[in-house]
Amino acid sequence: MKIIDLRRDTITRPNKKMREMAFAADLGDSVYGEDPEHQALEQQAAEKLGKEASLFLPSGTMGNLTAVLTHTRRGDEIILEKNAHIRTSETGGAAAVGGLSINTVPGPYGLPDPAGVENAVRADNIHYPRTGLVCGEMSHYRYGGIVAPLPGLKELYTLCRKKQIPLHLDGARIFNAALYLGVDVREITKHTDSVMVSLSKGLGAPVGSMLCGTADFIEKAKRYRKMLGGGMRQTGWLCACGREALSDENIALLKIDHANAKKLALGLNSIEGFSVDMERVHTNYVVAETAFSQGQLASLTAYAEGRSVLLNPPRGGTLRFVISREVTDRDIDSALQVIDNFTKEAKAD
Repeated sequence: MKIIDLRRDTITRPNKKMREMAFAADLGDSVYGEDPEHQALEQQAAEKLGKEASLFLPSGTMGNLTAVLTHTRRGDEIILEKNAHIRTSETGGAAAVGGLSINTVPGPYGLPDPAGVENAVRADNIHYPRTGLVCGEMSHYRYGGIVAPLPGLKELYTLCRKKQIPLHLDGARIFNAALYLGVDVREITKHTDSVMVSLSKGLGAPVGSMLCGTADFIEKAKRYRKMLGGGMRQTGWLCACGREALSDENIALLKIDHANAKKLALGLNSIEGFSVDMERVHTNYVVAETAFSQGQLASLTAYAEGRSVLLNPPRGGTLRFVISREVTDRDIDSALQVIDNFTKEAKAD
């Protein structure tokens, strides 16, 4: 029986074209700038994201940390939205490696609120750390894949320009955001100084993320990539997959994930005890509030796993689902049936 995995989009596997491109790729030592696919990918990503240059890294976490280190000096403070992935889920790298303190500002869509950022920027005083960087996130991981309105990002970037503070965007799923907004991704990235995008989530590459910015920024970032252990050698096979991941045809497939997320959300709303705010189903995430306790939801998770449906552990009475291209329209129907059966059996007991 097929396993239906609704926990994450990192399960997305390379498609046939990626695999064919990978094993046909020429190879060279990328640290010496001699891998042709690596060079081609970095040029492609820079053009796609509307930046002067880009850098291929093994992971999004390394990409974000490299950006943070490149923009700042030890002892600086960075400003983040309070539930930003850089703060909650990247093992404290900014503090441990960069010697940076973190100041958090709330923001309803995952971007730090501009007014809050303005209040949080440190005055030029010997008692205070220097505000070295502001970071945003689109789409937002912890808030269920929601996307901030473009005017909000523009306002934040304008403020950062005024304060002469760079703005880095954690855009791990930025192409999902662009499709939701109905814009070319460069309409987002033009309001940033640097951006990181993941190739290995919904886009299906096996490994890798891109960091994009000015040519000077990327040249400095290369040193930190090397410091963090990201100076890989014969990367051509991976980079060939990355090139296909960034193709227009591949990116367009994310629309199917979005449609399946909406189908799942509507289906959950028809099951007693589940409630999804459809206004917050922007991309490939669904966050369901439930009438069940965490213990009951843990039982649902075990019940579903026994029927080949994998769910994330609950947070209180909330369940988060993530759709990938490994999950089909029919898989959504099957998962909904399993969840509905559990609720009916639980009610009967």
